[in-house]
Amino acid sequence: QLQLVESGGGLVQPGESLRLSCVASGYRFDDYAIGWFRQAPGKEREGLSCITGDGGSTSYAHSVKGRFTISRDNAKNMVYLQMNSLKPKDTAVYYCVADASYDDTNGRVDASYDYWGQGTRVTVSS
Repeated sequence: QLQLVESGGGLVQPGESLRLSCVASGYRFDDYAIGWFRQAPGKEREGLSCITGDGGSTSYAHSVKGRFTISRDNAKNMVYLQMNSLKPKDTAVYYCVADASYDDTNGRVDASYDYWGQGTRVTVSS
């Protein structure tokens, strides 16, 4: 059983940056692809980004491409989501997710994932 715990959320002003972290415990971390989702109040859950187990492939949703960067450190069982140029519409609860790794992230950003963290809240407001 893989457990995921997110951290790094908070309140920032528009244009600022945040880095979310996700630490995993359980089986071999590099056997898992990791993704980030978010859910804003009153809206459906949205897939944002994903990365393969070896970190060799990443994909992004159009809404965050160019502003967000996903990365992982398998030696530390950590995944990160660097979020730059934040906008009020980025306000949401952000979730780290995981599933058995795949070779290519193409089309996987909003795929189904078996493991979910508890979420960390990000608020972008002036």
